[in-house]
Amino acid sequence: MLRAPVWRAVTALAVIVISLILALVSAPRLGLDLRGGTQLVFETRDSATVKADSAATDRALDVLRQRADALGVVDPTLVRSGERRIIVELPGVLDPRQAAEVIGRTAQLAFHPVLGDEGDVRDENGGRLRLGPAAITGDGIADAVEQSDPQRGPGWWVSIDFRDAGAWQRMSGAAACAPVGDPKRRIAIVLDDEVISSPPLDPSVPCRTGIPGGSADITGSFTHGEARDLAVLIKGGALPVPLTMVEQRTVGPTLGAAAIDASAKAAIAGLILTAAFIVAVYRMSGLLSTLALACYGLISYAALVAMGATFTLPGLAGFVLAIGMAIDANVLVFERAREEYGQGRRGLKAALDRGFRNAWSAIADSNVTTLIAAGLLFWLASGPVKGFGVTLAVGVLASLVSAMLITRVLAHAVIGRVGPRLSGLGSPGAVRTWLTRRNPQLMKARRLWLAVAGTLVAVAVGGLLARGLNFGVEFTGGRLVEFATAKPLSADVAGQAVSRAGFPSAVVQASGDGVTVRAGGLGLDDVARIEQELERQAGEVTKRSEEFVGPSLGQELRRNALVALGVAVSMQLAYLAVRFRWTFGAAAVLALLVDVTVVAGMFAWLGKPVDGIFLAAMLTIVGYSVNDKVVVFDRVRELWSSRLPFVTAVNSAILQTMPRTVNTGLGALFILLALMAFGGDSLRDFALALVTGIVTGTLSSAFVAGPLAVWLARYDRTPPPGPPVKRRKVSGAVV
Repeated sequence: MLRAPVWRAVTALAVIVISLILALVSAPRLGLDLRGGTQLVFETRDSATVKADSAATDRALDVLRQRADALGVVDPTLVRSGERRIIVELPGVLDPRQAAEVIGRTAQLAFHPVLGDEGDVRDENGGRLRLGPAAITGDGIADAVEQSDPQRGPGWWVSIDFRDAGAWQRMSGAAACAPVGDPKRRIAIVLDDEVISSPPLDPSVPCRTGIPGGSADITGSFTHGEARDLAVLIKGGALPVPLTMVEQRTVGPTLGAAAIDASAKAAIAGLILTAAFIVAVYRMSGLLSTLALACYGLISYAALVAMGATFTLPGLAGFVLAIGMAIDANVLVFERAREEYGQGRRGLKAALDRGFRNAWSAIADSNVTTLIAAGLLFWLASGPVKGFGVTLAVGVLASLVSAMLITRVLAHAVIGRVGPRLSGLGSPGAVRTWLTRRNPQLMKARRLWLAVAGTLVAVAVGGLLARGLNFGVEFTGGRLVEFATAKPLSADVAGQAVSRAGFPSAVVQASGDGVTVRAGGLGLDDVARIEQELERQAGEVTKRSEEFVGPSLGQELRRNALVALGVAVSMQLAYLAVRFRWTFGAAAVLALLVDVTVVAGMFAWLGKPVDGIFLAAMLTIVGYSVNDKVVVFDRVRELWSSRLPFVTAVNSAILQTMPRTVNTGLGALFILLALMAFGGDSLRDFALALVTGIVTGTLSSAFVAGPLAVWLARYDRTPPPGPPVKRRKVSGAVV
């Protein structure tokens, strides 16, 4: 019978080969924020006759898909989100005015007989008409196409084919009975309650006979683009319910290319720094884990492309961040193996086996907490931030395969053939040696640590009360536009240009060759006016990105953000209470609230924007912070017994897990520093929040969660867990 290590080796090889094949044969699907284009989010509304339910939204989605296909957009993406929302992604379309006008226009088309002039409807030339009831609606249109013919003169027109040729012949025959020049001889073509054409019938059309053949031409002073757009609207048909645009994002292709380049640089720099650090600390074991880390990157990438996941900018940030978090399981195993070997009772291979076995509980618990945060991001976030949640979840699962399978196979193949010193497991490490020699009694000063934490929380709350959070467009609603200018502009000069465009209250920021404008009532035409005013001051101006969020959606996203944080904290408390005991869970969650409050307070004092990226950072901090505290309390549970006082067990657990905490934190910080160095403004703020959260979370595990657990222990009458029962191996035979 084959031994377990052989099965692990075969499984690891199969996973790597399958991942390599998937990575080579599947092309990544880039989001609009990486390849450039426009994303529109529409919300269906009830009409007088139709309720905007899921069925009506699906019919509207079919109409929008026909329009997008007719526009010639390459690889458009249209999906229904919820019951009433439709997400439209148009790669390469950088003019949101054209996209919103053609894709989302209601397009209620109808053909009306003209009953006379002096009515309440204006025709295409400004004259007045009195119209009769619609004789043919948009449902009666079979096809519409733009056409031109030099023999008929310059210009374009739209040729229409009717489904019911008889209806068109009867309508045109009735109008032909009026004398030439009489308004009643005209037929009005109405689109969205506006007369777009009202041509008179040719004198050759006989009365009552009409125009046979079921076709007609809409003429007018159309350009090619106008005729094409009109044909798209007519052919697509009328929407069953009205649409309202609640969100719009436009990203230029150069900005997307720069984001990919920045993320690639951050990933490479972070990998090099993390690999150098882990090899320096754990020598050969660190080198093997670095190889497993490279396999982790391959596995997670292959899983994402196989799922058809869309790579977004926050998703790339999550991919890079997960590299740092993936090293955590390796660090846990190696530190436990060092402890086992240091006890002198077993060799390197046996110590490594015990390290994998004893670290599994903490690894499983900590990864569950991160998966909870990732699930909440996918469930409650919107737009590209969902991609971060997916990437984070896939990264967590891939890191388990990397650490518990691939690292284990590589380590079993090498460890035992090298000496204890070269293996990296034969010495306790500098941090553990120092802690063992000093043996600091941290819990004796637990009141001091809680007082310091309380002071930090008070300062953070002061910032929240005094300055408040700078909510971005995503949470407040409005429009945010970023321009690139040929020459730098100061904030004052840019603000004056925006004021001349009619928006003196807009928030204007200028840095280097970029100008950012944010306002609540900013429309698409207003953006064009602002761009013209900026061009007068800075020469050539290019729109890098644009984001619009309707006020109702902004309120919903802000509410979802609060719900996400509340649910995250509650689920962490429930999980910890079930997995450990309620005092451990309460201490961990209270320490977690300290971490979250400090980060939010720092953003308030610095005036940093709070948006979906910030929400992703906060939920990641929740997962990471609880992850760290799970490791500490898992060790407390292991050390605490009736013979060892609880306060001593907490102090010993903190000291014993400190090497893992320091090494894991440094591994993640290398990645985040790379993101801060190479990422754009949004990723830089994301990295800043995570750096603050990781540092605060690491310190709060020892100096807040530990003291709180000691204080809460007086309210818990449950006896300490008994010592683990060792199973005795029995050999022999039954006769």
